Amino acid sequence: MTPPPPAATPRLSPQNRCVCSHGDAQPRSWLPPAELRAPLLAVTVSSGVCVAISTATILWLHHMRSGVLLWNLFLAWLPLVFALIAYWLGRSGARRDWRFGVAAAAWLLFFPNAPYICTDLVHLPPPWWPHYWPALVLILLHAVTGLVVGCLSLFLLHTLVARRWGRIVGWAFAGAVCGLSGFGIYLGRVERFNSWDAVTQPKRLFEGISQFATQPPAEPTLLAFSPLFGLFVFLSYLMLYSLTRLSFCAADQTARPAAEP
Repeated sequence: MTPPPPAATPRLSPQNRCVCSHGDAQPRSWLPPAELRAPLLAVTVSSGVCVAISTATILWLHHMRSGVLLWNLFLAWLPLVFALIAYWLGRSGARRDWRFGVAAAAWLLFFPNAPYICTDLVHLPPPWWPHYWPALVLILLHAVTGLVVGCLSLFLLHTLVARRWGRIVGWAFAGAVCGLSGFGIYLGRVERFNSWDAVTQPKRLFEGISQFATQPPAEPTLLAFSPLFGLFVFLSYLMLYSLTRLSFCAADQTARPAAEP
């Protein structure tokens, strides 16, 4: 008798392949997952353009304020670096490892630096200056890049939390982080604290937070600063997250049969 042919290996649809790629399998290297490489490449290219333009303005136009944008963009990348480390450790089953806790805490501490660049609009010259519009575009380019870098880092930690405790807890985590980032931006822009002050000057930082809690600002605009920026960060993340849910594969599969003769 002729032996039966081997069973055909089922082919996964593009959607199923995406789901599998998000599974809990352990990563084989420090390289980011395949589904994250395109966003990482995009923000890397955008950051490179920011660095090139800012460096040119410093060298040729002697506009030293562009150095502040470069420094803030560097700080905006730190939470993504910490998030990638925490994501890799979480995927490899090291959630209870002290290294994961340090990486996650460092990410949370530096996360407000990513959307903080949006506040650099205060450095704009008066609208009647000839360099107003180029300066506006330069700041917006840095701000959008930093915001997307921050949202990408939040997506990594949001994914870890949602996988472990469910979708509701995951979104509650994302909302809480955005709210805390709004307060962190207030501490940086208004009170002039830095992220590393939590380690270098913890007493001064604690006193500043305690004063805000016991004696909130009398100015309504300052009081609304934190919740408004927290809402801004959350809505920005929500819109970018919704864009990642688009399925062009499903649209192609739906349209393909109609195109066949």
